[in-house]
Amino acid sequence: MDRAVTVLEILAQHGEAGVTEIAAELGVHKSTAFRLVGALERRGLVEQPGLRGKYQLGFGVIRLAGAMAAGLDLTQQSRRVCEDLAADLGETVNIAIPSGDMVVNIDQVRGASAVVSQNWIGRQNPLHSTSSGKVLLAFMRRSEQRRVLRGHLEEVTPSTITDPDLLRAELDEIMERGFATAVEELEVGLNAVAAPIRGIAGDVVAAVSASGPSYRMEEGKLLSIGETVLKASEEISTRMGHMPAA
Repeated sequence: MDRAVTVLEILAQHGEAGVTEIAAELGVHKSTAFRLVGALERRGLVEQPGLRGKYQLGFGVIRLAGAMAAGLDLTQQSRRVCEDLAADLGETVNIAIPSGDMVVNIDQVRGASAVVSQNWIGRQNPLHSTSSGKVLLAFMRRSEQRRVLRGHLEEVTPSTITDPDLLRAELDEIMERGFATAVEELEVGLNAVAAPIRGIAGDVVAAVSASGPSYRMEEGKLLSIGETVLKASEEISTRMGHMPAA
């Protein structure tokens, strides 16, 4: 990995380089450098623009940089809305994005009632076991959704929905009402509500959620809380450039 990263740094510094030059700077045999460059080329991180045997950084690097920039932009645009939502509900508010077949939290604001200072940032969880994950799963491409539902649905708690048919039916409900709920499906004693965040093209790029102890965020209150979270998600979506249909 260290050598592969060094290859990227060499190309970033020189603009382009051949395998012989890369091998010399790495201090490795030419065949080793060729394998490293080949692996990076298959991932789109380097490319050969012509027939001269020279390599340069590929568009895969731009894609990764763009994903990071989008994440930073999302946290910047959503921060004030999340702070207002946390103050309104008194609970913990998170922003989450998809990460393969998982969902990962990238920002968090704690409300006044959030007595447990648990940091959810960076934590990955299965899509089907959280309110944010279920939102992302509900609005993803049908082919991807079917692939996830055909895979292993881990029983994280006794309340986690692991039956594909039951989960599919819930995903349809989520699309209809606009938000998802999770009742002790990730942790016993923890309930949550999440709504989708849309990007400029209208696709769902993230989710905003509110979570708290089940004795305070009672199941009977989740639909009402969901409407509040949905309004917050719509405001964040607008800040991200999404214009809802008239």
